[in-house]
Amino acid sequence: MNRRTLLLAASATLVLAGALPATAQTIPSTIDEPVTITFYNYNLGSAGLGADATRNLIDEFMAANPNVTVEGIGAAAGDFQARVQADLAAGQPVDLVQMVFSDLDFTASNFGAVALEDIVPADELDAHFEGMVPNGLDLGRLDGKTYSLAYTFSTPVLFYNADIFRAAGLDPDQPPKTWDEVLQTALAIQENTDKTGFAAGIFGPSAMDWLFQGVVRSNGGEVLSRDRTALKFAEPEAVEAVQMLRDMYDAGAFEPLDITAALEGMSAGNIGMYLQTSAIQGSLVAGAQDNFELRASTMPSFGDKPVRPNNSDSGLTILAQDPLKQRAAWELMKFLTSEHGYTIITSEIGYLPLRPAIVDDPRYLKDWVQDHPLIQPNLDQLAILEPWDSMPGPNYRQIVSLMMDAAEMAVYGGVDVEATLADAQANAQALMP
Repeated sequence: MNRRTLLLAASATLVLAGALPATAQTIPSTIDEPVTITFYNYNLGSAGLGADATRNLIDEFMAANPNVTVEGIGAAAGDFQARVQADLAAGQPVDLVQMVFSDLDFTASNFGAVALEDIVPADELDAHFEGMVPNGLDLGRLDGKTYSLAYTFSTPVLFYNADIFRAAGLDPDQPPKTWDEVLQTALAIQENTDKTGFAAGIFGPSAMDWLFQGVVRSNGGEVLSRDRTALKFAEPEAVEAVQMLRDMYDAGAFEPLDITAALEGMSAGNIGMYLQTSAIQGSLVAGAQDNFELRASTMPSFGDKPVRPNNSDSGLTILAQDPLKQRAAWELMKFLTSEHGYTIITSEIGYLPLRPAIVDDPRYLKDWVQDHPLIQPNLDQLAILEPWDSMPGPNYRQIVSLMMDAAEMAVYGGVDVEATLADAQANAQALMP
């Protein structure tokens, strides 16, 4: 099933049994009887993205909370929203879900997502949020309430092969910082070696729009107005950003590889630079070991404009309506986003820690960070992280598909960039609520 078919199928609006908005109610303070909750987690559906680490965390939580049984349910990330939607429609219990942030608006509006402020006592919520990065917490908020607590998330990282840089006559201690420098570096690699210069996870069958949003924003643009009523991906700043990618492709400096091919090529030492989520760090490190020197840098900028990276990946959202299950789900959320939880998530999966203090704490990540410098660009960008905009309304997946298909065609298809984006925006705006 291709991306367009999948996104269109997943966007169908259903009246879901048991998915009505929850009324505000404080959950019980303790779990004094056995309770079982389902945890829909897409890391469990992909061995290469932290399945073992996730299972170990769940087992550790259950050992510490003997009254709680957690049934982990895995599915591929691209199929995840449709799986949750289908199970809700079939009356299956869906209690806690790992949901990508682009699905936030739809999940809150259609799946009966529970705002933490409506069920967790304020002092308990404040105590757990203490020490978390404020702009990380903002990733899962709508209308001032937390419907999704940031869980596995990252920023765009420019991974590069230092050995290929040297073979091309480039200084690996001076990675490109701007898109113009990326272009020149990629051309130098392709002219002086038999390797691919540059690839990115912006487009392709399994790509989402988070990285595209970061590229547009870094040129001063937006894909959606701040009041969430108007699409803006055909405005001059966005057109200029897409034109830059088109110019790189036309120059032979941007290889149109899908995510799987790019990951395999980078891991095998055949690509000079790869812009992608830090979640792939573990796979790249495994491929580079004893084969080549892997390094990382921050997302490229447009000249002297500030880089505006936004997050990829997911937050944790409670869909359970039963108060006891809500308490169990909240306890699991607290455990997974604790200092210990983020130590495992960062060191064994490759995502950012929402609690930055653990980076300098020897009880948690200090020694690991010192031994793994690839995480540093990701940490550096945490302070400037911006939310991945979720499109509003029941047609949000169709809107994203129209935007991304148009941008991909504008870069690779030889069509007029401005006209292609303008036509897609007009069609997508008609689908806005």
